[in-house]
Amino acid sequence: MYLQDAEEMMSKSIHHLNEALSKIRAGKASPSMLGGVMVEYYGNMTPLTQVASLSSPDARTIMVKPWEKPMIQEIERAIMNSDLGLNPQSDGEQVIINIPALTEDRRIQLVKQAKSEGEHGKISIRNARKDTNDGLKKLKSDGASEDMIKDAEDSVQKLTDGFTKKIDELLARKEQDIMTI
Repeated sequence: MYLQDAEEMMSKSIHHLNEALSKIRAGKASPSMLGGVMVEYYGNMTPLTQVASLSSPDARTIMVKPWEKPMIQEIERAIMNSDLGLNPQSDGEQVIINIPALTEDRRIQLVKQAKSEGEHGKISIRNARKDTNDGLKKLKSDGASEDMIKDAEDSVQKLTDGFTKKIDELLARKEQDIMTI
Protein backbone atom coordinates (compact mmCIF):
# COMPACT_ATOMS: atom_id res chain seq x y z
CA MET A 1 0.00 0.00 0.00
CA TYR A 2 2.59 2.54 1.09
CA LEU A 3 5.01 1.50 -1.66
CA GLN A 4 2.38 2.06 -4.35
CA ASP A 5 1.66 5.54 -2.97
CA ALA A 6 5.37 6.36 -2.89
CA GLU A 7 5.86 5.10 -6.44
CA GLU A 8 2.88 7.13 -7.65
CA MET A 9 4.17 10.32 -6.00
CA MET A 10 7.65 9.77 -7.43
CA SER A 11 6.23 9.09 -10.90
CA LYS A 12 4.35 12.37 -10.70
CA SER A 13 7.63 14.12 -9.86
CA ILE A 14 9.26 12.63 -12.97
CA HIS A 15 6.26 13.65 -15.10
CA HIS A 16 6.40 17.21 -13.75
CA LEU A 17 10.15 17.36 -14.42
CA ASN A 18 9.59 16.20 -18.02
CA GLU A 19 7.02 18.97 -18.48
CA ALA A 20 9.39 21.59 -17.03
CA LEU A 21 12.35 20.41 -19.12
CA SER A 22 10.30 20.43 -22.32
CA LYS A 23 9.69 24.15 -21.82
CA ILE A 24 13.42 24.88 -21.58
CA ARG A 25 14.59 25.68 -25.05
CA ALA A 26 17.42 23.58 -26.44
CA GLY A 27 18.33 25.50 -29.58
CA LYS A 28 15.64 23.87 -31.70
CA ALA A 29 12.23 25.40 -32.22
CA SER A 30 9.54 23.40 -30.47
CA PRO A 31 5.85 24.24 -30.10
CA SER A 32 6.05 23.08 -26.48
CA MET A 33 8.15 26.21 -25.78
CA LEU A 34 4.91 28.18 -25.99
CA GLY A 35 3.05 25.82 -23.66
CA GLY A 36 2.82 28.33 -20.82
CA VAL A 37 1.73 31.33 -22.92
CA MET A 38 -1.73 32.62 -22.01
CA VAL A 39 -3.80 34.71 -24.45
CA GLU A 40 -6.74 36.96 -23.63
CA TYR A 41 -9.67 35.36 -25.43
CA TYR A 42 -13.03 37.09 -25.01
CA GLY A 43 -12.01 38.43 -21.60
CA ASN A 44 -10.58 35.15 -20.27
CA MET A 45 -6.95 34.13 -20.07
CA THR A 46 -6.71 31.02 -22.22
CA PRO A 47 -3.72 28.78 -23.09
CA LEU A 48 -2.35 29.55 -26.55
CA THR A 49 -2.86 25.93 -27.58
CA GLN A 50 -6.65 26.38 -27.19
CA VAL A 51 -6.91 29.33 -29.60
CA ALA A 52 -4.39 28.34 -32.29
CA SER A 53 -2.52 25.45 -33.83
CA LEU A 54 1.24 25.36 -33.29
CA SER A 55 3.78 23.81 -35.62
CA SER A 56 7.48 23.85 -36.25
CA PRO A 57 8.23 23.62 -39.98
CA ASP A 58 12.00 23.73 -39.39
CA ALA A 59 14.53 23.84 -36.54
CA ARG A 60 14.44 27.66 -36.25
CA THR A 61 10.76 28.55 -36.78
CA ILE A 62 7.47 28.16 -34.91
CA MET A 63 4.22 28.89 -36.73
CA VAL A 64 1.12 29.87 -34.77
CA LYS A 65 -2.06 29.73 -36.83
CA PRO A 66 -5.02 31.13 -34.90
CA TRP A 67 -8.46 29.67 -35.47
CA GLU A 68 -9.86 33.22 -35.57
CA LYS A 69 -7.94 35.92 -37.50
CA PRO A 70 -8.72 38.74 -35.02
CA MET A 71 -6.67 36.78 -32.44
CA ILE A 72 -3.37 37.43 -34.28
CA GLN A 73 -2.62 40.69 -32.43
CA GLU A 74 -3.55 39.18 -29.05
CA ILE A 75 -1.28 36.19 -29.72
CA GLU A 76 1.62 38.45 -30.73
CA ARG A 77 1.14 40.56 -27.58
CA ALA A 78 0.98 37.48 -25.34
CA ILE A 79 4.20 36.02 -26.81
CA MET A 80 6.03 39.36 -26.47
CA ASN A 81 4.88 39.74 -22.85
CA SER A 82 5.95 36.21 -21.94
CA ASP A 83 9.38 35.72 -20.42
CA LEU A 84 10.56 33.71 -23.44
CA GLY A 85 12.39 36.59 -25.12
CA LEU A 86 10.84 35.84 -28.50
CA ASN A 87 9.88 38.39 -31.16
CA PRO A 88 6.79 37.26 -33.11
CA GLN A 89 5.91 38.58 -36.56
CA SER A 90 2.62 38.34 -38.40
CA ASP A 91 1.92 37.86 -42.09
CA GLY A 92 -1.81 38.51 -41.67
CA GLU A 93 -2.67 34.80 -41.63
CA GLN A 94 -0.41 33.46 -38.90
CA VAL A 95 2.24 34.43 -36.37
CA ILE A 96 5.79 33.45 -37.26
CA ILE A 97 8.44 33.18 -34.56
CA ASN A 98 12.06 32.89 -35.60
CA ILE A 99 14.14 31.30 -32.88
CA PRO A 100 17.60 32.87 -32.68
CA ALA A 101 20.65 30.67 -32.17
CA LEU A 102 21.70 30.32 -28.55
CA THR A 103 24.87 32.00 -27.30
CA GLU A 104 27.29 30.06 -25.08
CA ASP A 105 26.28 32.16 -22.05
CA ARG A 106 22.60 31.50 -22.68
CA ARG A 107 23.27 27.77 -23.03
CA ILE A 108 25.03 27.77 -19.65
CA GLN A 109 22.06 29.63 -18.10
CA LEU A 110 19.66 27.08 -19.56
CA VAL A 111 21.72 24.18 -18.18
CA LYS A 112 21.60 25.81 -14.73
CA GLN A 113 17.85 26.23 -15.08
CA ALA A 114 17.48 22.55 -16.05
CA LYS A 115 19.61 21.46 -13.09
CA SER A 116 17.48 23.61 -10.79
CA GLU A 117 14.34 21.89 -12.09
CA GLY A 118 16.08 18.54 -11.55
CA GLU A 119 16.90 19.47 -7.97
CA HIS A 120 13.23 20.33 -7.37
CA GLY A 121 12.34 16.89 -8.72
CA LYS A 122 14.83 15.20 -6.39
CA ILE A 123 13.47 17.15 -3.42
CA SER A 124 9.96 16.01 -4.32
CA ILE A 125 11.14 12.40 -4.48
CA ARG A 126 12.87 12.68 -1.10
CA ASN A 127 9.69 14.17 0.36
CA ALA A 128 7.72 11.20 -0.97
CA ARG A 129 10.26 8.87 0.68
CA LYS A 130 9.97 10.76 3.98
CA ASP A 131 6.16 10.69 3.92
CA THR A 132 6.17 6.96 3.18
CA ASN A 133 8.70 6.20 5.91
CA ASP A 134 6.65 8.27 8.39
CA GLY A 135 3.60 6.18 7.46
CA LEU A 136 5.61 2.99 7.99
CA LYS A 137 6.71 4.17 11.43
CA LYS A 138 3.04 4.68 12.35
CA LEU A 139 2.43 1.06 11.35
CA LYS A 140 5.20 0.06 13.75
CA SER A 141 3.41 1.82 16.61
CA ASP A 142 0.20 0.01 15.52
CA GLY A 143 1.89 -3.35 16.08
CA ALA A 144 3.62 -4.23 12.80
CA SER A 145 6.87 -6.20 13.12
CA GLU A 146 10.21 -4.39 12.97
CA ASP A 147 11.50 -6.73 10.26
CA MET A 148 8.51 -5.97 8.03
CA ILE A 149 8.97 -2.22 8.55
CA LYS A 150 12.71 -2.48 7.84
CA ASP A 151 12.09 -4.43 4.63
CA ALA A 152 9.52 -1.86 3.51
CA GLU A 153 11.93 1.02 4.26
CA ASP A 154 14.62 -0.74 2.21
CA SER A 155 12.17 -1.09 -0.68
CA VAL A 156 11.29 2.60 -0.44
CA GLN A 157 14.99 3.49 -0.53
CA LYS A 158 15.52 1.33 -3.64
CA LEU A 159 12.55 3.05 -5.25
CA THR A 160 13.99 6.46 -4.34
CA ASP A 161 17.39 5.53 -5.77
CA GLY A 162 15.80 4.36 -9.02
CA PHE A 163 13.79 7.55 -9.49
CA THR A 164 16.77 9.73 -8.58
CA LYS A 165 18.77 7.91 -11.26
CA LYS A 166 15.98 8.62 -13.78
CA ILE A 167 16.21 12.31 -12.95
CA ASP A 168 19.97 12.28 -13.44
CA GLU A 169 19.51 10.60 -16.83
CA LEU A 170 16.86 13.14 -17.90
CA LEU A 171 19.14 16.00 -16.87
CA ALA A 172 22.15 14.55 -18.68
CA ARG A 173 20.07 14.18 -21.86
CA LYS A 174 18.70 17.73 -21.57
CA GLU A 175 22.17 19.18 -20.88
CA GLN A 176 23.52 17.41 -23.95
CA ASP A 177 20.58 18.77 -25.97
CA ILE A 178 21.20 22.32 -24.79
CA MET A 179 24.97 22.26 -25.30
CA THR A 180 24.78 20.71 -28.79
CA ILE A 181 25.18 23.44 -31.40
